Amino acid sequence: MPVTFVIDYTIDPSKIAEFETYSRRWIELVEREGGTHHGYYLPSEGASDKALALFTFESLTAYEEYRTNFGVDPDFIAADKLRTDTGCVLRWDRTLMRPLSRD
Repeated sequence: MPVTFVIDYTIDPSKIAEFETYSRRWIELVEREGGTHHGYYLPSEGASDKALALFTFESLTAYEEYRTNFGVDPDFIAADKLRTDTGCVLRWDRTLMRPLSRD
């Protein structure tokens, strides 16, 4: 069964450009590892410090395989370093969701 992750970010509104760079790197990495990235959603109106990301893997096992790259793969380390070095992300929460079909 596919699993979709929703990441709810609190970001530094003065570092939107840095967050966009960080986000583009993770889109590439999720897709490189077999996931489908549905995009990042950035502030437009309302709260200027909220952003969302949504991505799907075909199964929880596939997601867990992707997670083995954290702290090991140089591309993953570099992408995560963008977050820590720039301070563009203040906080994040990850939620695992499952789709509900129309049936």
